[in-house]
Amino acid sequence: MRIGVISDTHGLLRPEAVAVLQGCERIIHAGDIGKQEVLEGLRKLAPLDVIRGNVDSGDWAAAIPEQLDLRIGGLRIHITHDVKTMRIDPLAGRVDVVIAGHSHQPKIEQVDGVLYLNPGSAGRRRFKLPISVALLDIEDGQPRAQLVTLG
Repeated sequence: MRIGVISDTHGLLRPEAVAVLQGCERIIHAGDIGKQEVLEGLRKLAPLDVIRGNVDSGDWAAAIPEQLDLRIGGLRIHITHDVKTMRIDPLAGRVDVVIAGHSHQPKIEQVDGVLYLNPGSAGRRRFKLPISVALLDIEDGQPRAQLVTLG
């Protein structure tokens, strides 16, 4: 199963991001959506799981959770916008994958058997950080992530 992971769009859904996410069986947005139209565009591609980031306010964002736990392909996935404000202990909670955004820094890291994935920012460029999304493949109960730089 292939899951597209996107974060920090800040109201901008780039055509390059849409192209990479095309064909994913599911999409996860890890917050700082910016505008409801971003969610509408992503829902046209695949079923969407989404959390609210620190810039997501207003009526359109009120019902969006700040953190989310999913079970996909036999794995427990915890989604939070900022890993520093995570309310759970991934080891104690038997989490397999933690997905977070906020920093705009794309990163894949394995810590104590937990895969930490930050897809980076798919919105407007911040400083000199790359614009990116991630792909999370789950095969035989094992997660494998890759970062995709856009443009």
